[in-house]
Amino acid sequence: MCGICGILSYKDSYSVTEDTIGKMCLEMQHRGPDGQGIYLSQKQPQVGLGHRRLSIIDLSEAGRQPMSNETGSLWIVFNGEIYNFQELTVELKGKGHRFISHTDTEAVLHAYEEYGSECLKHLRGMFAFAVWDLSQKKMILARDRIGKKPLYYHYKNGIFCFASEFSAILQSGLIEKEINSEAVDFYLTFGYIPAPMTIYRDVFKLMPGSFLTLSDQKIELRRYWSLDYSKKIKISESDAKNEVLSRCREAVKLRLRSDVPLGAFLSGGIDSSAVVALMSESMGSRVKTFSIGFEESGYNELFFARKVAEKYNTEHHEFIVKPDALKILPVLVQRFGEPFADSSAIPTYYVAEQTRKSVTVALTGDGGDELFAGYQRYQAMLAAEMLRRIPEFLREPLFFAANRLPDSTNHRSTMRKIRRFFEAAKMPFEPRYMKWVGIFDQNQKSRAYSQKFADSLVHSGVGKFFAPYVVPGYASNIVDTLLGIDSNTYLPFDLLVKADITSMANSLEARSPFLDYKLMEFVAQLPAELKMHNFVKKYILKNAMSGLLPDKNIHREKMGFGVPVGEWFRGELKGFLAENIMADKFFGRGYFNRPEIERMFKLHTEGKADYTFKLWALLMLELWHQKFYD
Repeated sequence: MCGICGILSYKDSYSVTEDTIGKMCLEMQHRGPDGQGIYLSQKQPQVGLGHRRLSIIDLSEAGRQPMSNETGSLWIVFNGEIYNFQELTVELKGKGHRFISHTDTEAVLHAYEEYGSECLKHLRGMFAFAVWDLSQKKMILARDRIGKKPLYYHYKNGIFCFASEFSAILQSGLIEKEINSEAVDFYLTFGYIPAPMTIYRDVFKLMPGSFLTLSDQKIELRRYWSLDYSKKIKISESDAKNEVLSRCREAVKLRLRSDVPLGAFLSGGIDSSAVVALMSESMGSRVKTFSIGFEESGYNELFFARKVAEKYNTEHHEFIVKPDALKILPVLVQRFGEPFADSSAIPTYYVAEQTRKSVTVALTGDGGDELFAGYQRYQAMLAAEMLRRIPEFLREPLFFAANRLPDSTNHRSTMRKIRRFFEAAKMPFEPRYMKWVGIFDQNQKSRAYSQKFADSLVHSGVGKFFAPYVVPGYASNIVDTLLGIDSNTYLPFDLLVKADITSMANSLEARSPFLDYKLMEFVAQLPAELKMHNFVKKYILKNAMSGLLPDKNIHREKMGFGVPVGEWFRGELKGFLAENIMADKFFGRGYFNRPEIERMFKLHTEGKADYTFKLWALLMLELWHQKFYD
């Protein structure tokens, strides 16, 4: 696991220097504390490649990067892990390739030498890499199928640069920090900025499952993989259960390859618990497990984590934390590099920080919800479709009664969820789902945005964001439609960004068995009713894990990995919030109407309404401006 960066210049008037590449590398020291390497070529076009190393496989000097082939015609910088590299190495040696290390990086390099861009189809893992093909004067950038590893790039006036993090690419000195208004609109809608856009107009994210070719001063972008839910297999429930378990076992076992200590995050939910159970089957030693708890009982899952730890006699580590938001927020703002409003980044950072004290690699349950249908909103969307089929004269009294229910200032309350369900159920499919996953909806934005900012968003694509994934006939297969939406949006643009940044900020590698592409492709082909059966979420996974996990862990309601931000805003963080989003500087940025934001702040802090997610999004936007823009 590493940080990578580089610059390619076609301009005679611009020199790629070791100093510039070194500065870019230094900004990623946390991603690779075990060493730094730089490759520099002053030929035209000039090329500089940089690498920060976190040693996981082959700890010797032979694994240093940038790495070249035997002739020096190809150079690579690689970030990630290829779990099938041993098999791939044997295959390539059989074709005459000579290896000097035991690394997955060298396997990728020779695979590219053998297959060109088709090598991507041979790789099983998480990765982002760049290959400089000296003989063809061509650069290739590629990213793994689901988007575990990040890659940012910029190309203007004949100079191309890329890096694993924003802070590194900004160190190139090539970026004009012009804010992308549409990106701000997306951020305030969803809490993240989806690829390929970023907060900056002239910096882009390489899309998951894609590669970029730069040759003769021209960029070509191509997608090499996407998840297909349309091709279904005929399979019995029993066979599906056995096959899911078998494929999960294989995905976990592959991810145990490491030359450094490894462990697992354990929340006590079915996903992380399943990973720990399967690790315990495969490892010859006790699994090291790591859980984090909070003083607030509504956010504490330690009881469930202990159940699994006791069943498998793991070397269990628990940490009760009282998050110090004022201390951790500057770190998160710096590392994310653009506005990011998922507050669960706070506990994720803390568990990564504690885990890194004992191990260098941790397996996680990321992706289980998007693979097997684990969110309550899937049940709500399915119920809403059924409700819309009821005759109007029977349906309207339900809406009338729901509208008269008292609201709650607790976003987790049942009463509030019922009201929110009926509000969304009236809407067409896409706006309804946006209501469930969004922060500010269109009506709320129209009140909150200044006229000038609203006018700049005439061509914003927010309203059509889900359209590519809503296929004709979706109503007959809502679950797969929702899984397709989340697997292409929320998973890569929110959850995996959070996992990468918070783990790598602590020099910890996070591996996710549920994101194994072969497992994902198989589950996508399963009938939707095996994922959600009679409104039971994760039906086939729960059946597969029956007997391996305590029943309480399998059938517990999903809690989510959150922190009591809304309560903080009424207490210890009220002053901090006011200093940032009630200040003249905040409103002077031109995004918002002061009266509407002041109204939200007042009602929330007085306990008369709940605007937790909206206020958090505003706060993180302001903190980003202060760090990167002012």
